[in-house]
Amino acid sequence: MPGGRKIAAVTDAHFDVAAGECLALIGESGCGKSVLASALLGLLPANAQTAGRAHLGDLDLLAADERTLARAVRGRMIGLIPQSPAAHLTPVRTIRSQMEETVAQLTGARGRVTVRTAAEAAAARAAFPAGHLDRYPHELSGGLAQRAATALALVGGAPLLLADEPTTGLDRDLVERTVDELRRHVDTPSGTGGLSSDDGDSGRALLMITHDLAAAERIADKVAVMYAGRLVELADAQAFFGAPGPRHPYSRGLLRALPDRDFTPIPGMPPELGGLPAGCAFAVRCERATDVCARRPRTTDSVACHHPYLPEGIHA
Repeated sequence: MPGGRKIAAVTDAHFDVAAGECLALIGESGCGKSVLASALLGLLPANAQTAGRAHLGDLDLLAADERTLARAVRGRMIGLIPQSPAAHLTPVRTIRSQMEETVAQLTGARGRVTVRTAAEAAAARAAFPAGHLDRYPHELSGGLAQRAATALALVGGAPLLLADEPTTGLDRDLVERTVDELRRHVDTPSGTGGLSSDDGDSGRALLMITHDLAAAERIADKVAVMYAGRLVELADAQAFFGAPGPRHPYSRGLLRALPDRDFTPIPGMPPELGGLPAGCAFAVRCERATDVCARRPRTTDSVACHHPYLPEGIHA
């Protein structure tokens, strides 16, 4: 930052996503979810610094140079559904042109008819209407741009898919269709190595960043909750959305805020990343906070909290 000040946008993010798994990364806006995804693809601003390791197979993504990321990782090893799809589409080319170029580059398809057919099939996977393929990005609604970006991300059959708010601008029917297609992507065997599990399963992995908890519940195997740049809980999705429920008070607050639950918002606002407290960042909004929360909690049993809920729902 100006003056040499540093902001810790993401800190202590420890998790893994196995082949055949979907991990849903949830949390309020500004908590660092998209920054984390950008770091994995080498798309951070020039003044950003990273530390640690992020392994995709034998490749450390954080240590990879731009040539490796551009030629071997983006699109081929990692597919990206961007948060702002309209900004990622080339404005002076039709969707068909961009789709066909992507098909030719990532699948090795040859011949005009073959490429055209494959591009139309890719569009259909994401429910992008064939009648709009010859339109330019500025002629699309936000929902159509989202579907075009999803189709492009699925073309390469990458072993890891990063989906950053993939349901933005879609109505509920299309949300369900989109996340079901992403789930099929996870369950479909991949032709590349890298994320193959020990038992020989060669499925794909999905890291889905979302505010849509209903979509996350529909397809996720695991849930990671981020708050103020820190991972505060990692849980099995079935237990998280069902019984016994989340263990971190913030996670419980997110679920209580849903219209089909208590519809009770979490009071207050998240802290600025440039002014995080020394202790628990959620303490000022937490009804269970005590003096011990002035110290930063350690992550124990996948929960970073001094007062986590026990599995039977009793407060520790």
